[in-house]
Amino acid sequence: MQMRLVMTSDLGFVVFPILLFFSHSGLAADKLIGFHSARTMSQSMPWIAEEAGLFRKYDLDFQLVYISSAPLVTAAILGGDGQVAISGGEATIRAFAQGATDLVFIASAKNTLTHSILAKPEIKRPEDLKGKKLGVSRLGSNSHYFVIQALRKNGMEPSDVNFIQTGGQVENLAALFSGAVDAATMTGPSGGTKALAQGFRYVVYGPDLHIPFAAATLVTRRSVMRARGPVIEKFVRVMAEAIKILFLDKELTYKVLAKQLRISDRKILDAAYDEEIKVMEPRLEFKTEAFQAILDETAKVDARAKKIKPQDLVDRRYLDGLEKIGFFDKPPSGK
Repeated sequence: MQMRLVMTSDLGFVVFPILLFFSHSGLAADKLIGFHSARTMSQSMPWIAEEAGLFRKYDLDFQLVYISSAPLVTAAILGGDGQVAISGGEATIRAFAQGATDLVFIASAKNTLTHSILAKPEIKRPEDLKGKKLGVSRLGSNSHYFVIQALRKNGMEPSDVNFIQTGGQVENLAALFSGAVDAATMTGPSGGTKALAQGFRYVVYGPDLHIPFAAATLVTRRSVMRARGPVIEKFVRVMAEAIKILFLDKELTYKVLAKQLRISDRKILDAAYDEEIKVMEPRLEFKTEAFQAILDETAKVDARAKKIKPQDLVDRRYLDGLEKIGFFDKPPSGK
């Protein structure tokens, strides 16, 4: 395994640290660079695949790049800095509506939002958020979309709060702890569970809302599929086997999450796992309503989205191929 820290400004408008890993030395291995936009369980398949030796098994030299924003991930994919991504779907769909129809979804690990809004103890109801500073990772991110929907379900509008972009979930948590924001969106073991332990409280508990949203999707470009179809197929197979492990081998999953998120408290891992696993997709399936929800929201600011159908956004060839051979019905294999 090779680990490198690189500073880049390839996107032209941002400089961010990139952590490259999961790189193997086999000369015959197919090389692939992928992005992920959140350090969460729903995007943990590459971590699990590395731990289980799946990249080596499928002879794939994979480099994972973390960028804490779905819009920046989309820009990096369009810029050719990588070939695949695991990210929220809104930025990809907005770019597609604007003409970037080379983008395509090839699988989906999560089609429901599980974010929540946590706040200081004195903020007890959603209405108490009016005029308050509310932390989201970035505008246009999963967390931003969740807040918009959660506010509307409680008779409020986005203009009722002051959005503060923190950069990511870890930064959201830090902003909440420091008092830089009054409330913040959280999900998973590195977010809400930690905030609860420090005395913050749920103002909106997201899983109860069942908000459809393409929250953790596998994305590539159609041109990459044409040029490197067998390699992309191999990547999807690795992710499919990794998600089997996520569902069936809790101990390995906990080991990976503990290492990557630096969390050793079993109760925190239990709470986060139980919350997320309910809405994860064991067969990496798409859900039409998850994509339609984003299209409907995008159409409010970009009329071109009204002409797009969910099926225009996806390519099922790799999932269909796995289903045809009964892949998802077989037990996972590892090292």
